[in-house]
Amino acid sequence: MKKIIIATIVLLGFYTIKGQVGMGKASVDGDAILDFPLSNTGIILPIVEALPTGIAASNGTFLLDKTDNIVKMRENDLWVPLSDAGSLTGTMPNTSAEQGGGVIIGAPSSPAQGVLVLESASRALVLPKVNDPVGSMKSPIAGTMCYDTVSKTMAVFDGVKWSFWK
Repeated sequence: MKKIIIATIVLLGFYTIKGQVGMGKASVDGDAILDFPLSNTGIILPIVEALPTGIAASNGTFLLDKTDNIVKMRENDLWVPLSDAGSLTGTMPNTSAEQGGGVIIGAPSSPAQGVLVLESASRALVLPKVNDPVGSMKSPIAGTMCYDTVSKTMAVFDGVKWSFWK
């Protein structure tokens, strides 16, 4: 029994120390809390019917606003546009009822609400890395976000064109 308790404590200690997730790769680059390999894919942001308010509107939130088809980020308690007005042509709306409270990585709980919440005081999200998303992503979906390794910028696709942010 004593050996089982010690083994459990060691395994739990290893689990909490790790605290990093690599999607489709064996190791995480640097101090990333969530990291993706070099590929021709990106993260597809949620398309929301209305901008979240209150506790659901945490700074650092990214989304595609369905009311004007603009990719936005919450900064200093304001919604900042990251793209021009795009188009949702070719996207499939999610018509199923939402269930659960989302996934939290990096902490046991979070006051922020979202589909994916990354909580860390010392680690960050590393966006999927793409060499020239304009040329290499053949059919991007509105709300796609990645890091362009050629221009060294964050790239967001609004359904019509790419916008790049340094």
